[in-house]
Amino acid sequence: MFEKIYSPVHKLEFALFNNLFVKRDDLIDPYISGNKWRKLKYAIQKLQTEQKSHIVTFGGAYSNHLLATAAAAARLNLKSTAFVRGEAVKNEILMLCTLYGMKLIFTDRESYKNKIELYKTHFGNDKAAYFIDEGGASAEAISGCAEIINELPLAYDHIFCAVGTGTTAAGLLKGIQQNNLETKLHMIPVLKGGLFIKDEIAKYVSISEHLILHTDYHFGGYAKTTPELTGFMKTFIAKTGLLIDPVYTAKMFYSIVDLEQKGIIKKEDKILAIHTGGLLGILGMKEKLE
Repeated sequence: MFEKIYSPVHKLEFALFNNLFVKRDDLIDPYISGNKWRKLKYAIQKLQTEQKSHIVTFGGAYSNHLLATAAAAARLNLKSTAFVRGEAVKNEILMLCTLYGMKLIFTDRESYKNKIELYKTHFGNDKAAYFIDEGGASAEAISGCAEIINELPLAYDHIFCAVGTGTTAAGLLKGIQQNNLETKLHMIPVLKGGLFIKDEIAKYVSISEHLILHTDYHFGGYAKTTPELTGFMKTFIAKTGLLIDPVYTAKMFYSIVDLEQKGIIKKEDKILAIHTGGLLGILGMKEKLE
C-alpha cells in the first residue's frame, strides 16, 4: 500500500501571485492522508521487519494521525490501539477509528504527558506491540517526509509548510539539504509558542539558513481560529476550488498572502505550499464555519 502515490503539483491562481504552486499530498489517500501517509510508511516497514503486529499510538480526539493509523492497520491486517488525550468523547473521527478496528483508551491529560510510561504499563509485556509516537514523529517519519523534495518537478524559491510537531518540516529540511537546494523553508506553527519546534527539528537534522520560522499565524493556538481566518478560508476555497482546513493549511495559505503583502516574499517568486491533507479535521470546526 506504500509503493505508489498520487501527489501532483498544481499551479494556483490566487491573489497577486504569478507562481504559486501546491503539492497535493491531500490526494494520496482519503484516510491515510497527506503527511500521515509519509510518516507511517517507513515506521510500518520497520514494524513488519521486526515481525510486530500491534500498533500502539497516541493523539487527541480529532487526530488525523489516529485515523490514518487505524486505516493503515486495518488494510495490513494489523491490530491498533490508541491512547486518546482527555475525557471519553464521541465524534466523527473516533467513530471512523473504531470502524477500522482501533481500540481507544481515553487518558487524563496528566497521565498522557508520559507516553512511554503509558505504553510500558499497558503493553510492556506484549511482544507484538510497536510504539508510534503522537503524530507519527520518528526518524522513519523524517525519511518519509524528505521524499517530498525528490518528487518536485523543479526548484522553488520558497516552500511553505504548516507544522504541529515539526516532523514534516524536519523531513523537508533534510530533503532540501540532501539535494543542495537554495530553497527557503518557511514553517508556520499552528500552536502558540511555536519556537520550540526548532529544537524538535534539531533532534533529527542540522538547522541551516534554509529554515525560517513564522510564529504569528496560530490564530489563538492549536485547533483555534478567528473570524478573520475562517473568512479567508471560505474565500480561498471558493476562488481556487482547493479544500483547506482551519487547523493547518488555512493558516499556512494565510501566511503566504500576508508575507507577500508585507514584502517579505515577492509575487514573482516561485512558491510551493505543501498540502498536508487532514481535511477531515474540518468536522471538528463545523459550527465555526457555518
